[in-house]
Amino acid sequence: MGPVLDGLVKLQSVENRLRAAKAKLARCRRSVIIQENQIRSLQNAFEAKKEEIQLTKIQSDRLELELKIRDDQIARLRASLNTAKTNKEYAALLTQLNTTKADNSKNETQILDLLKDIEADEDECEKIQNQIDQQKQTLEQTRKEAEILATKYEAQIEEIQIEWNQVAQAIPADPLEIFKRVAETYDGEALAVVDRQGVKTEVYACGGCFMSITAESVNLLMTKDDIIRCANCTRILVLGSEENI
Repeated sequence: MGPVLDGLVKLQSVENRLRAAKAKLARCRRSVIIQENQIRSLQNAFEAKKEEIQLTKIQSDRLELELKIRDDQIARLRASLNTAKTNKEYAALLTQLNTTKADNSKNETQILDLLKDIEADEDECEKIQNQIDQQKQTLEQTRKEAEILATKYEAQIEEIQIEWNQVAQAIPADPLEIFKRVAETYDGEALAVVDRQGVKTEVYACGGCFMSITAESVNLLMTKDDIIRCANCTRILVLGSEENI
């Protein structure tokens, strides 16, 4: 290979290191975002549980009011029993009294169940709050560690970028522009090494997409310093070690 393709091979090596450093920086920052999202999720669960408790208390208060109203009805019915003038009137009042007492008993059971639900939900709220507090401590630690790592990776990126620029200066504008476009398409992997499919054959494949490459393309790579691209994936083809070709 000539100076252009050799330069692209060197640039690919630097590009790989540059993208690896950028990926580390992104993961380091993402770890903080993940922790923040976890806290936000817990806070949403906490607020939802508090709202559920509030609704349950409203329902319990409504039943308590009904219970109080029926208690007043029971007191009036008991008073009326003492003044009933006939057996029929007495029996009707007694039936109404028993029905109201039965309804009250149901209300009391429902209120007790609701109070148990409130107690369980309040315990759950406390657990969630504890999780939030612990998660905040973890977030603070993660943020500190991320800041240290981010400073380290940013310095590495700056250093590698300088090296990338230096290598790129030796490459003509058109090949460099092609490299950049293909690199953006394939997450930095702009080059593909030509693979020979068997020692005794002249059948070749692209090392990027594994589709076949004509012998003419390989011959051009051997004799010229031109950009030859895979017809399938459009990566820039380069020769590997001599034993592979």
